[in-house]
Amino acid sequence: MNVELYPLERIVIDGNSIYFGMERNAVKKIMGEGQLVGTREYYLNNEMAIDYRDNKVEYIEFLGGTDGKLNPVIFGVSVFDSDSEMLLAVLKKENNGNFCDRERGYSYQFPNISVGVYREAVPEEVAELVKEAAENGKPLSSEEIAYEMKRANRFSTVGIGVEGYFKSL
Repeated sequence: MNVELYPLERIVIDGNSIYFGMERNAVKKIMGEGQLVGTREYYLNNEMAIDYRDNKVEYIEFLGGTDGKLNPVIFGVSVFDSDSEMLLAVLKKENNGNFCDRERGYSYQFPNISVGVYREAVPEEVAELVKEAAENGKPLSSEEIAYEMKRANRFSTVGIGVEGYFKSL
């Protein structure tokens, strides 16, 4: 399934556009029935979530990461297949201003383009994990290390929102 993200504007899924500010009923015509939890509705095997405010699209997030079936593309970059540092460089350039890294490498918010990304680990954490496991006499296998590095070097979620969504940072 092709997914393209156009910050501050819309997403396109297999040729169908969902715009910010679009009514929930219009989204339902495109996506079908979702699973509503609070103001958030989940679609596509819970790999995509849309937050609504006053029944209008406010924020769209992709949650499947590298193991999911959806692979959103933003600014020409495949989010879940690309190295996190390369994607960060693109987002920083496109944001053209301050960004937020309060979680010290785990998540970033780019307020000028209303984009947020999250990953489950950071490379420094994996190095420490490998070291501690070896010191405890239970070294990680090469497969375990590869899995942990994948979690550290790829983002697992990406979301885009209406203008100002991340402005309070």
